[in-house]
Amino acid sequence: MKKLTKEEKVELRQAVKMTRKRFKVKNFKKGKVIMTVFFTADEHYGHYTSKDKNIIKYCNRPFSSIEKMDETLINNHNEVVRDQDIVYHLGDFTLGNLDMAESYYQKLNGCHFFLQGSHDRWFWEPRPFIIEKKIQGQHIVMCHYAMRVWARSHYNSWQIYGHSHGQLDPIGKQWDVGMDNNNFYPISFENLKEIMNRQPDNFNLVKEKIKSN
Repeated sequence: MKKLTKEEKVELRQAVKMTRKRFKVKNFKKGKVIMTVFFTADEHYGHYTSKDKNIIKYCNRPFSSIEKMDETLINNHNEVVRDQDIVYHLGDFTLGNLDMAESYYQKLNGCHFFLQGSHDRWFWEPRPFIIEKKIQGQHIVMCHYAMRVWARSHYNSWQIYGHSHGQLDPIGKQWDVGMDNNNFYPISFENLKEIMNRQPDNFNLVKEKIKSN
């Protein structure tokens, strides 16, 4: 990554302040706001290099143009996500720079948390590759990439991922939360829970020991 100029650093700081200010307005006070947690990945906003090098062609997305794709993804997002909701983006939000990224997430409802993906060069600060969260008592491991084993997988924790664009089958309590695998919508925790209830146990699940008589 190139070294930022003084002017670019100032712009980055201003962008960070603007982002934090925007999301601070929607505070999550207990008993007053009901939040829904969503997960998504692999939006690839604005990913069009040429006629032969673009996300529509790479993933056979059903859009006539990158502009139509962007518009649909934004509309789908805002159809289900409200301003008070939390959205975890598991990588590959856009291949563009900070200005391009900002132009997109300013249009999206919700409070956003970004993980590092394969193409996220726009981040103004280092972002984690893995996040572990406990949501409604469920331990979830989030990463841009699918994993064979993960934290607490032997206790049937979930692992959600992107990167594969719907082309990699999950193993046990896993799910690809990327756009291509979820009809180009973010997936809510409740919908993910329904999916995970249908998934088999993790292969390394610790079975309850049989008590000896």
